[in-house]
Amino acid sequence: MASQVVSAGDIKIGKGHPLVLIAGPCVIESFEITYDIARFVKELTDDLKIPFIFKASYDKANRTSLSSYRGPGLKEGLSMLSEIKERLGICVISDVHSISEIPLAASVLDVLQIPAFLCRQTDFVVEAARSGRPINVKKGQFLAPWDIRNVIEKISSSGNRQVVVTERGVSFGYNNLVVDFRGLAIMRSFGFPVVFDATHSVQLPGGAGSCSGGQREFAPVLARAAVAAGVDGIFMEVHSDPDCALCDGPNSLHLRDLKKLLVQLVAIHKITGSLGTGTE
Repeated sequence: MASQVVSAGDIKIGKGHPLVLIAGPCVIESFEITYDIARFVKELTDDLKIPFIFKASYDKANRTSLSSYRGPGLKEGLSMLSEIKERLGICVISDVHSISEIPLAASVLDVLQIPAFLCRQTDFVVEAARSGRPINVKKGQFLAPWDIRNVIEKISSSGNRQVVVTERGVSFGYNNLVVDFRGLAIMRSFGFPVVFDATHSVQLPGGAGSCSGGQREFAPVLARAAVAAGVDGIFMEVHSDPDCALCDGPNSLHLRDLKKLLVQLVAIHKITGSLGTGTE
């Protein structure tokens, strides 16, 4: 099957193109914090010549607890992302949670992200695809890798073939996730780019009672393995102070640790990036 290349602004995602980084804080905490993180990662990726898409959620609609911080909301959050996008000249991506959000989100975002828990909501997924924006669909923790083909077909039914699939781990008992690296090859065999979410894959969902825990120390291990397996991009949540982050701090990487890991990932990708996944 021919491999689809997805375009986000000037960035190309897919076989034969550089490894792409999607990174940023889990949620917009303030304009200043979000902007500083985006600027740091942009300067770093410019230096390393890594294509970069900035990610931050304007609303986290699937938090563990009712009292958990969700973000500034649709209008204020998109306004912040729009300003960051214009100031830094970067592409931006964020989660979209309902059909009503799509028009406004698509007017700002370069890529619309379908959250894992919503990846099977047919009407929502199809309407997001009809926006014409590239779609990054997070594979649900409850899906087998071959099941994602049905989600791709829903998106493609709109005529939109700008689809990226992101692996973020599979539920493994209670409050735990595991990654089956065979799934990366299986999903990539469908002909669309595959991204690996290194930080959500080490999340412990609900593992801290009223919030999720995480094991950020293992994110670099899984990221290196995924790039060696042939993925087209890496997704990571990063923060200037993960221990004080308002969302997903336990599985977020500290900005100071990012450069070393990215250098390693680029080196691995130079070896494996043109080799496919072993199923081609």
